[in-house]
Amino acid sequence: MNVLIKAKNLYVDYAGRDVLDIEALDVYAYDRIGLVGANGAGKSTLIKVLLGELAPAEGEVVRGGEFAYIPQLEDVSGEAADHALLGKLGLSEVEREYRSGGEETRVKIAEALSGAVHGLVADEPTSHLDREGTELLIHQLKHYPGALLLISHDRHFLDETVDKIWELKEGRITEYWGGYSDYLAAKEAERAAQAIHYKQFAAERERLEKSIGEKQSQARKLEQKEKGAAKKNRSDAGGRLSHQKTVGSKQKKLHKAAKQMEQRIEAMGEVKPPEALDSVVFRQSRTLELHNPFPITGYEVTKCLGDKVIFDQASFQFPLGAKIAITGGNGAGKSTLLRMIMNRDEGIVLAPKVEMGYFAQNGYKTEADEQVLAFMQAHSDYQVPEIRSVLAAMGFSSQDVRKRLPMLSGGERMKLQLARLLLGRYNVLLLDEPSNFLDLPAVEALETLLKNYTGTIVFVTHDHRMLQHTADLVYEIKDRKLVQTEL
Repeated sequence: MNVLIKAKNLYVDYAGRDVLDIEALDVYAYDRIGLVGANGAGKSTLIKVLLGELAPAEGEVVRGGEFAYIPQLEDVSGEAADHALLGKLGLSEVEREYRSGGEETRVKIAEALSGAVHGLVADEPTSHLDREGTELLIHQLKHYPGALLLISHDRHFLDETVDKIWELKEGRITEYWGGYSDYLAAKEAERAAQAIHYKQFAAERERLEKSIGEKQSQARKLEQKEKGAAKKNRSDAGGRLSHQKTVGSKQKKLHKAAKQMEQRIEAMGEVKPPEALDSVVFRQSRTLELHNPFPITGYEVTKCLGDKVIFDQASFQFPLGAKIAITGGNGAGKSTLLRMIMNRDEGIVLAPKVEMGYFAQNGYKTEADEQVLAFMQAHSDYQVPEIRSVLAAMGFSSQDVRKRLPMLSGGERMKLQLARLLLGRYNVLLLDEPSNFLDLPAVEALETLLKNYTGTIVFVTHDHRMLQHTADLVYEIKDRKLVQTEL
């Protein structure tokens, strides 16, 4: 078998935490691998180590082939891209100044696929791509002859492109065969087995603890009986020495039995229950209540970017409390529409009491240098336990909330910004690609949080499953208008 990458005894730590601690890892020429794990688990670090861009503290990596690399959260030059391939990916020669995030992503992909290499490594390649762009990429990768190693939050994309999942957790890799849905099924089976194991463990520990209590209680009663007998013997000339010895012997047996059961409990070790997601209850202060049935309305909105007409007399009404998805091709004007609403552009009317929170595609960028919990509390009326509950749902541990923002990964900062918006003093949220760069558990948690949110949400997404799970209404930007479509 042709091994393209062979790694041994990889170890990387950061700020005293084991990021990678992997005994052995191989990438073969035929591999099509999806790398998943929580934000901050070390997925991007692992890729950089395997590609030789980052030296591990310990271990070695032997590379038997060349790889093209599509990095995460970086600008695109577009200079070396194959123009024919750009056309296949649906990207025309658009002026750089007016390229959308999706168009920039397509340039990245074209650059990577243009090279004569043995494999492709990609960190969130579908971020910002519209549905058409994602399907075009899936088609390209299905026919790609080399090895694939992909980090992605897009569940449909992983199901269509990989046949093996690497889960990175606590520095180690666990391998699962199949696509993402197969991985989920395997994880659910593990969780069910863990639940059964924990139930059996808890029942046995409870039985032993109860027996220990009974033995100790019996021993105490015998001790009391012995003390009473000894007192009586002192006043009884006949004495009862043989009876005292029998009682003492029984006590020792009871204490010995209790000790043996304590040792059995100790030998059982500790079994953790399956992780349970805390339920989050959103509430809204009376000062933020809206009564207008349509807090956002557009009347014959027109917008141009340079010579490009984005909207031409587009009209719309977004109802109160709805979760409204905005769809359309890359460059259609989805992000532009959110910014227009945020800036109250001409033709857009907002209810007088609207308080808007806005999440941009580059939400991972922040200059703040404060502790996570303090950052969350600064613009929220929620209590600390409620804030911690939302952070836990988004994958932050009790240790994470004490970190300072610069210590967080890009994905962790995205999650933090989203959590802050959900708990902020707002009644309308504008979210531009909120699932980009989130780990998969966080994407699923975000869907639940958005559904339970009490205010109005207008969001842009290319994640078809998020749209299905979250949206009440879907609008598509088509022919410079905003058209309501079916889910």
